[in-house]
Amino acid sequence: MNPHPLVLAVDDEKGILKLFKMELEARDFRVLTAEGGAEALKLARDQRPDILLLDLMMPDMDGWEVYQQMKADEKTRDIPVIVVTAKAQSIDRVLGLHIAKVDDYIAKPFSPQDLMTSVEKVLKSKSKA
Repeated sequence: MNPHPLVLAVDDEKGILKLFKMELEARDFRVLTAEGGAEALKLARDQRPDILLLDLMMPDMDGWEVYQQMKADEKTRDIPVIVVTAKAQSIDRVLGLHIAKVDDYIAKPFSPQDLMTSVEKVLKSKSKA
């Protein structure tokens, strides 16, 4: 595993992106940000991040659409995805983890520790695969 994994964080809220960047860079991750789905797909194809943090509710393209397009593209299908969303009802979680097969699911608001625990867990399981 790269000693400084590349994270692509996708959210339409600048404050959330700033939080991701601050927390992850403090732990030696490299961070790219995108404020929408189309930008996220382009960055994912061009930069091949080690992991994607994906908001579901965005104005230009929702997170599920981004996820489906990534999984349909051989360049991006193996990038692990953690959904980070305010849609935190248990049915959304079941859909995300068991139906769509995202790698993890974090409910907003989240603590920095929740974020880091999830990112590290997903990267560790990816490195074993």
